Amino acid sequence: MEPALAHLSPGVLQHDQHLAAETAPPLGMPGFSLVWDENGDLAVSAEAAPSCSSSFTPVARCHEGFPQELHTLKSAATSYLSPHPHWGSREWCQAPGGPIAIGWAQQPCPREGLAPPSCFHPSSWCGRTRRFPSLFAFRVFIIFRAVQSCSRSFLPLCPTLLDLSPLHFSLLGTMPYLLHNSKPRPPPLPQEARATHSSGKGYQELKQECLRSGCLFEDPDFPANNASLFFSEKPPIPFLWKRPGDIVKDPKFILGGATRTDICQGDLGDCWLLAAIASLTLNEKTLARVVPLEQNFGPGYAGIFHFQFWQHNEWLDVVIDDRLPTFKDRLVFVHSAEHNEFWSALLEKAYAKLNGSYEALKGGSTIEAMEDFTGGVGEMYEVKKAPGNFYEILEKALKRSSMVGCSIDTSSAAESEARTPFGLIKGHAYSVTGIDEVSYQGQKVQLIRIRNPWGQVEWNGPWSDNSLEWRLVSPSEQKRLAQTVLDDGEFWMKFEDFTVHFDKVEICNLTPDALEDSTAHKWEVTIHEGSWVRGSTAGGCRNFLDTFWTNPQIKLHLTEKDDGQDDCTFIAALMQKDRRKLRKLGAEMLSIGYSIYESPGGDEHLSKDFFRYHASKARSKTYINLREVSDRFKLPPGDYILVPTTFEPHQEADFCLRIFSEKKAITEDLDENVAIDLPEPPNPTPSPQETEEEKQFRALFEQISGKDMEVAAEELEYVLNAVLKNTKDIKFKKLSLISCRNIISLMDTSGNGKLEFSEFKVFWEKLKKWINIFLRFDFDKSGSMSSYELRSALKAAGYQLNNYLLQLIVLRYSDEQFQIDFDDFLNCLIRLENASLHQPGNEHLRKSDLDARSLLCCHCHDFCSNSCDALIMYTSPGAFVWRKTNAAHLSGLQPCCAQEFNS
Repeated sequence: MEPALAHLSPGVLQHDQHLAAETAPPLGMPGFSLVWDENGDLAVSAEAAPSCSSSFTPVARCHEGFPQELHTLKSAATSYLSPHPHWGSREWCQAPGGPIAIGWAQQPCPREGLAPPSCFHPSSWCGRTRRFPSLFAFRVFIIFRAVQSCSRSFLPLCPTLLDLSPLHFSLLGTMPYLLHNSKPRPPPLPQEARATHSSGKGYQELKQECLRSGCLFEDPDFPANNASLFFSEKPPIPFLWKRPGDIVKDPKFILGGATRTDICQGDLGDCWLLAAIASLTLNEKTLARVVPLEQNFGPGYAGIFHFQFWQHNEWLDVVIDDRLPTFKDRLVFVHSAEHNEFWSALLEKAYAKLNGSYEALKGGSTIEAMEDFTGGVGEMYEVKKAPGNFYEILEKALKRSSMVGCSIDTSSAAESEARTPFGLIKGHAYSVTGIDEVSYQGQKVQLIRIRNPWGQVEWNGPWSDNSLEWRLVSPSEQKRLAQTVLDDGEFWMKFEDFTVHFDKVEICNLTPDALEDSTAHKWEVTIHEGSWVRGSTAGGCRNFLDTFWTNPQIKLHLTEKDDGQDDCTFIAALMQKDRRKLRKLGAEMLSIGYSIYESPGGDEHLSKDFFRYHASKARSKTYINLREVSDRFKLPPGDYILVPTTFEPHQEADFCLRIFSEKKAITEDLDENVAIDLPEPPNPTPSPQETEEEKQFRALFEQISGKDMEVAAEELEYVLNAVLKNTKDIKFKKLSLISCRNIISLMDTSGNGKLEFSEFKVFWEKLKKWINIFLRFDFDKSGSMSSYELRSALKAAGYQLNNYLLQLIVLRYSDEQFQIDFDDFLNCLIRLENASLHQPGNEHLRKSDLDARSLLCCHCHDFCSNSCDALIMYTSPGAFVWRKTNAAHLSGLQPCCAQEFNS
């Protein structure tokens, strides 16, 4: 048999280094890319490798038939390490010495529209710019090279042949989509904005380096080339990137204050962003946080600027250089009415960098940008369908300094920015700046104040600036409403007329850190982050009852009524992460939503039967493919369960769930505590005579083992398969040799690596119980169970697991269709029991008590080893843990060490 070979030539590495220098990995993500050379070799580039990477030379080779969907450990092992059928279908390979990691590779998950690389053209799984797009898009598998010591290193400049046969390599495993729980977190504070530059340095440090070197800053993370402009096409005309000082003689960052006139749209369809920027200028405190005002082109200028944006529960500090795309010395995109003012153009560039490119900003909702500028939560109302207390909703929103916008729909492109007879502009973004009541002819009249960012063009109907109605209002009332000092473009109108003439209202409710210090009315905010993971927690909506219950479940405690009300008001906002960034890879927004159920009590993950017989108390209005779905609810005090989902099952994404409540609400992730409830093993008592079953086993044992009545793994494999093939209840599939080794590692009390007949009898009782459990959840009698049923099956076997461990197990034991056959189910239970046996007092285990490494890691010689060769595990979107092997551990002397790196 000819082994598969891996070859790393200097040309491959040099080519990849060039790519790494041209485009650095995106913010907050480890930068490892796959790059093909002209010979079809696959190189893994560590663009931002951890400091321990010298021990892990990234080399791998793709053999013919390289699979395009290695999205589980089982399929990776079967397809990648076992191209020849007689190699076997198990993940584990024997290695003569301690393993050393020589490479890891990324594979896209199915149904995400990520095109595989071509063997004939240099490309990457990571997209055209060779960037790692998102944790959800890939799974990673690790290959180990077996060596006698760690002294040998694979130098990048030396061609190296690597034998990928099972004798010399072991597959560590693939990573699940995301291994972290959704936990409540407080809203971030503005001063905690995280530096996002790939160098790990902040704005001030980068600026000082430029000043010391005398060079203007050039941002390698967002280079001045076409890749930063468009991803689906080339620029229609050749753009030149120029600094403001090369465009005008006296550039200014902000000239005379940041106002609406500083925002003029260019040749990019991002008017939604500009409307949000215009609203941003109305709140000085919020503007100063997004656009730090100390920046300028005067003393200390180094060609570097920074802006702060909210993204998925944290504030990010985005650094850019000031090179802007121009054509004939004019800015191509956003620009100011003042030709030498550049804050708005630089803000747009920073936002484009945040989302991957300028093209990524085409099309969107104003509320999306408002949220990114404030960390607030958006609500969108169809005015004609608004609730009866809509006036009160707007009144409370403005008291909390929320950003409120409104607009008039257009029925065709020709109506865009068309003026109505009442002086209003269709398809145009207005700001709502006030709401109040006025005494008029002995009655209270509800008014709303609107601002047109254009200025000049105003409402000319009742209660407009010079209308007759104001003449009948007392001067003191006019003064209170500041009617005589309204800005140009700002006007009052009757709230009843507002509901007739306007169609949409968008409210961005600010988090407490975004409010003025003097503001007394604040929202209470709780934030959860989580994931829908295919095979375990991506259950889809209630239409899919069999999997709906597996979605994340969050418990909401409403304890305090609203002031003067009988109910509790809250806003639930569900946001899917990073979809705009992934447009260049063909990713689209998923349809998302949620349902709210009254809690039956207790803190356990609710089962399928609960949702079968109970209707929801509230739900999102619709499942829709927007970045965020939010709705306002009023429910009586009590406990509720909120279930966030995608519409279709098996769709993976990260999500961020935020609960805004008028009074303090308590939320908790309804993830089950890890617990083990196994029956005590029966005391062996001699029976007067053997059963017929025991007689058959004894005869078979004697035939196979001889007089010592002990069997090794190979002999146990024959015994079990001989017995199980005659079992009518279960659809028989041959047990593997690895399974039998696992059984011996569990049951062998003498430590001789064999199973005695008495030990086998104890195991046989376990096996019969596990067979019955498997049959209960093999609903279609196909010989396999859905991975979504694994939680219930393991609970029936005595193991209550949380999402974290469940994801590991599904990853480790399910196939491409997320089915688990009996052989894998058996291995899973053996692993769990082996892991639990090493825990003192295992009746109530914490998550960390159950050894997750035993569920996933490769051990070179057997499965009962207590050491862990290596484990890579994502713990958050921006961090990973690499449990690396050191020199001592490679010799089998010490357990592994752990290091954590923030990429």
